[in-house]
Amino acid sequence: MTAAEEAPRSRRRPRGDVRAGLVAAGVELARAGGPDAVVLREATRIVGVVPNAAYRHFADRDELLAEVCTAAMHELADRMAAGIARVRGKRGTPAAAQRRLGAIGTAYLEFARAEPGLFATAFAVPRQHEYAARDTTDRTPLGLLRATLDELVEAGVLDPQRREGIEYPIWSLVHGTAVLTGRGPLRDTSDAELRRIEARTLAFIAAGLA
Repeated sequence: MTAAEEAPRSRRRPRGDVRAGLVAAGVELARAGGPDAVVLREATRIVGVVPNAAYRHFADRDELLAEVCTAAMHELADRMAAGIARVRGKRGTPAAAQRRLGAIGTAYLEFARAEPGLFATAFAVPRQHEYAARDTTDRTPLGLLRATLDELVEAGVLDPQRREGIEYPIWSLVHGTAVLTGRGPLRDTSDAELRRIEARTLAFIAAGLA
């Protein structure tokens, strides 16, 4: 790394620090303005390096956006995992398993409300972004949902014959509610009505699994 890549009046940064800093800056840009706000030049300004320094780490803006998408998706997964962790009850207990599914949906909807920029960014995937292929862990929104549905099967709440692929319509219902009430035609709904819509969505899912 050359001196040109240093922040003004700061010590030279290790190469990995610059890359991590650019991703962190991209996440904050996305948090404030969604995926369109993730711009290489602005990220370098935040980190304190010259604009050309970004191209030592990312081929173009889409490559940075792909990393920011992954970070946003992981933050969503962390919120969902925290919601699951707050639910008491032994694994395989019907009531606890149902509460964990509800906690996942609630955390998803709360994240969409609290972090609209990151929520939009998590799903604004560039064409070359290989999120699903690269992330083989279970700590993703889809992985957490699948694990909870598997627990519902173990608990005898969900018929095993209905388990295959049921995560997709469930995800679609919750995501659709988040989009409609966040940036869609229901965005001006009152807080009280919004809570009712979200509760009805989760109740509809729970009733459909029984």
